[in-house]
Amino acid sequence: MELVVAVAPPVATITINRPEKRNALTLGLWAELGAAVEALDHDAEVAVIILTGAGDAFCAGFDLSDLSSEDDASRARRMSQQSRHVGMLPPHDTPIIAAVNGPAITGGLELALSCDILVASDAARFADTHAKVGAIPGGGLTITLPRRIGPGRARLLSLTGDMIDASTALAWGLADEVVGPDRLLDRCGEIATSIAKKPPGVIAAIRQLYARNADRSDEAAFAEEQATSRAWMAGQFDRRRLAEERTSIIDEGAGR
Repeated sequence: MELVVAVAPPVATITINRPEKRNALTLGLWAELGAAVEALDHDAEVAVIILTGAGDAFCAGFDLSDLSSEDDASRARRMSQQSRHVGMLPPHDTPIIAAVNGPAITGGLELALSCDILVASDAARFADTHAKVGAIPGGGLTITLPRRIGPGRARLLSLTGDMIDASTALAWGLADEVVGPDRLLDRCGEIATSIAKKPPGVIAAIRQLYARNADRSDEAAFAEEQATSRAWMAGQFDRRRLAEERTSIIDEGAGR
């Protein structure tokens, strides 16, 4: 199987399983990945998804041999259809953690950037080679990459096609954490478990606010966040949960 889905509630792990091709995506595999995300997003037992690659690569982007073999009629039909995807993945409410175990190149970088949290092994490498192959990003890269590392560094990566290592990715804000290869999935599991302890409705609402406001700083954005917060607190806030969690939060903050 080129895509392996393992569910151990409340966490699901999706593994792109083409290690001999550096986990490069075919069009069929990309569609299968999207279908898996949608299915898990509707699974009440799944609170968080971890996305990774088999072997020593996360994803080398799209398989160019697959794209080059697509006939003209199929390509024209595909290009004429409006995609439902936001970036490289279909819309979803379930948080996704990218466990970047190795190179994440071009479409693979876009895939990692389509996740909520990016944890990298210190063996990870990142590059955007669209310009090298004469292509234009279509998986959200020109939106998601500058959000993380700023427009200047985003242009630097896209216009040169140069590779950066995991430590640079962390320093630039592309990676959220960098750990040793043997700790990668364990660390992602720890983060997933922490997220899964929170009410799923709250997690979904916060994700939606970030999606709408992460690149805004205008007054309307602040007003929108406030209005959303007030509506939530008025209609969905669980006072009993606050009472139950209050002591543990205070103890954690005090280092006890």
